[in-house]
Amino acid sequence: MRKTLYILFTLTQFATTFAQTSFEISLDPINISNLGGIQSFAFGQHDGKWLIIGGRLDGLHRRQPFASFDVAGNNNKLIVIDPVAQKSWSAPLTSLSVALQEQLSSTNMEFHQEGTTLYIIGGYGYNNASASRKTFNNLTAVDVPMVIDAIINNKTFTSYFRQVSDNMFAITGGHLKKIDSTYYLLGGNKFDGNYNPMGNATYTQVYTDAIYKFKIIDTDTSLSFSLIETMKDAANLHRRDYNAVSQIMPNGAEGITMFSGVFQPNVDLPFLNCVNVDNSGYKVNNDFNQYYNHYHCAVLPAYSKVNNEMHTIFFGGIAQYYDSAEVLIKDDDVPFVKTIARITRDENGTMTEYKLPIEMPQYLGASAEFIPVQTAPYYSNEVLKLDNIGQDSVLVGYIFGGISSSDKNIFFINSGTQSQANSVIYAVYLTNNDKASIDKPINKNLATLKMSVNPNPVSDKIEIAFVLHHKSDVNIILFDANGKMVEQQKLANQLPGSHTFSYKLSRKIASGVYFITLESDREKVTQKIVVQ
Repeated sequence: MRKTLYILFTLTQFATTFAQTSFEISLDPINISNLGGIQSFAFGQHDGKWLIIGGRLDGLHRRQPFASFDVAGNNNKLIVIDPVAQKSWSAPLTSLSVALQEQLSSTNMEFHQEGTTLYIIGGYGYNNASASRKTFNNLTAVDVPMVIDAIINNKTFTSYFRQVSDNMFAITGGHLKKIDSTYYLLGGNKFDGNYNPMGNATYTQVYTDAIYKFKIIDTDTSLSFSLIETMKDAANLHRRDYNAVSQIMPNGAEGITMFSGVFQPNVDLPFLNCVNVDNSGYKVNNDFNQYYNHYHCAVLPAYSKVNNEMHTIFFGGIAQYYDSAEVLIKDDDVPFVKTIARITRDENGTMTEYKLPIEMPQYLGASAEFIPVQTAPYYSNEVLKLDNIGQDSVLVGYIFGGISSSDKNIFFINSGTQSQANSVIYAVYLTNNDKASIDKPINKNLATLKMSVNPNPVSDKIEIAFVLHHKSDVNIILFDANGKMVEQQKLANQLPGSHTFSYKLSRKIASGVYFITLESDREKVTQKIVVQ
């Protein structure tokens, strides 16, 4: 039985008279036998078939240092998927050089397909020489149709990969995009050593804080590059694991928008602003805040030339905010979400965010990819041509992979069983629908608890300051580093306004890292504290 999730949204333009163009999106799940789950991978495609490279076979990285990004979770195969025939094939990487095997089994690579060639940069994975994990410094070119054919027909594919190395390419969690004929390597970080979520110094992490503008010189026999410009900005380009999305700008030119990402330089929270990039440079947009879909997720960009409106649709993932019964909830634990939202840029460059009236079927979408259908009407930079969509349902792409979580907040309790890599494919259809209701922008008049905790580190007593904008009970909950609740206290019937509460820790609490959560009936804020 075909199961369909329907998303109704309306694209509007105000002129002398009010005009309205409406669309309907549907998501149809596809299950392919023996196709396992995968997340944080690179992909290329040819003739309706996908080539999946790298990524993780498990869910969210575990909290136990010995198990985080373990080798068993590496994708050590090249995978081919035919979503129409619902078939898949695979072949091990073992016939390739060690350098290729290591990079092509890594996670969070940057990638872009140009014609039949897939270019892959960086990625974080296991390095045999150092017996540790590192960010690889390679640029690799892959002949997509030849590799797909070789895997399906069980032939050798070793000659269809070429690789060069440079320290500029040692990046993971960024994006590789193209504007006209020039490549842009945007954001990300260099992460070397074994990941340790407990905060111990088993690794080094350096954000690039940069956009690298360069040319790839590829003669099919030799591979090199030419750096044009390096744009550095430690305040605004300090972001990784975000969405960099191809755009058509209000002037009709190609561009890129870097949406949200983590972490802000002075606080472990996502960026709410965005950065617009074009062939003249970049510009930070501080007049717009994005409240939904902060981490990398599946994204569909779509442009109406008639209305000069750019629409970017985000499917699920992880975010600092989510909607509950039409109330915007702020959660500084930055949980998994089901939110499907769009951001619309009008002809004047004004950006507005809308939550669509439907959600993902589960906590799904983080580290997933939107794979466009090559026969659908797209611009050369893979932005959908909305004006070419009629009243007939059009298959515009697929959502594949990503992390499927069992709950919103599993980060502090994650032992490997609370999430998994998703194996379900969702076909995405777009239909002209004049009966769709008008979407409303999200409420920007946000209440915020504005919690502060002093002193920190703490020995026995802390002062918790917060602001309420409505009457509510307030719960103060202390969790240990493993997510286990240690103690809880309720402040009943707190009135709107500023509050300060003196919280005395129990003598039984041992030294270490803890998380203190302040929760009203509409908001939740969490802050890390250190008990001495």
